[in-house]
Amino acid sequence: MSYLDANATEPVRPAALAAAVAAMQAAGNPSSVHAAGRAARRVLEEAREMLAARFGAAPADLVFTSGGTEADAWAVRTLGRGRRVIVGATEHDAVRAAAPAGVEVLPVNRDGIADLAALRRMLAAGPPALVCLMLANNETGTIQPIAEAAALCRAADALLHVDAVQAAGRIAVALGDLGADTLALSSHKIGGPAGAGALLIGPRAAAIAPLIAGGGQERGRRGGTPPLPAIAGFAAAAREAAGAAALAPLRDAVEEAAVAAGAVVIGAGAPRLPNTTCLALPGVRAETQVIALDLSGVAVSAGAACSSGKVARSHVLDAMGLGALAGEAIRVSLPWSATEADVAAFAAAYRTVAARLSRPAA
Repeated sequence: MSYLDANATEPVRPAALAAAVAAMQAAGNPSSVHAAGRAARRVLEEAREMLAARFGAAPADLVFTSGGTEADAWAVRTLGRGRRVIVGATEHDAVRAAAPAGVEVLPVNRDGIADLAALRRMLAAGPPALVCLMLANNETGTIQPIAEAAALCRAADALLHVDAVQAAGRIAVALGDLGADTLALSSHKIGGPAGAGALLIGPRAAAIAPLIAGGGQERGRRGGTPPLPAIAGFAAAAREAAGAAALAPLRDAVEEAAVAAGAVVIGAGAPRLPNTTCLALPGVRAETQVIALDLSGVAVSAGAACSSGKVARSHVLDAMGLGALAGEAIRVSLPWSATEADVAAFAAAYRTVAARLSRPAA
């Protein structure tokens, strides 16, 4: 199997696996005061320090969560209280589901880039808002102009939450450089274990209320015993995930092969993650393509991988105004471990699948 579905989850990096196993074998709760507890606390705080440094925050401003979904929900549900909430049209469902009734939708262009002129008008049209805009889209890889959006938000006394789950480890991500007030991360998207994530909290959001109350963990901001093995693996993965620029030539080779077989590259006119491409095959349902490629030994996906195993028409591509193509696109996302052999396997399988499925009926 050639695994080309990294945006669903990255293969675990060996260093992350080793760190998680080591933490799992050690006894101790980080909240306990005995020697075993203190040892566990050191693992937790060393991971916090490493991750904070990696993503441009102070250690005290990084709060561990169960993953990106919780981090998004925490920011949206708490910072959005008493504010208008503006959500990008192509946001992940973790943000969309957490948004309140009456949410305002920020439109995007055909490449999936947020309309900043529209954002300026929306910010000026009412009281202070919470704006939710993801750094890189999980389906298309499109990278949003977050720093520019942040400047508009500051001028309008609005807060900005950024879902950086797909961007982390693939492009530069730093809370301060982006100008975000909160920023969500997820371990398994960078090659760490599932079950850990983080919310980075900037100074303008420092008073954020807890979403999960409990025994006072995380300085009272997030209750519950931390999943120490997952957190240790998260930090180890982040240490190794220095960017995915080396994957760009492989991504380009995937696109070249697909276009030659009749595909359309979605979002090609926008800056994109170096590992991600969204390919539409006109007239062929996305689900059919995914199944056919799977039977040929190539794992890809259609839309987000968070839809209970179903393949549905993409709200992201609908928001981009792509019409029928919104139900005819697959996502190829190269993992850190991708090779030229994986690309060759995809190219051969896609040519066969496209020729068979696109063939006019006899």
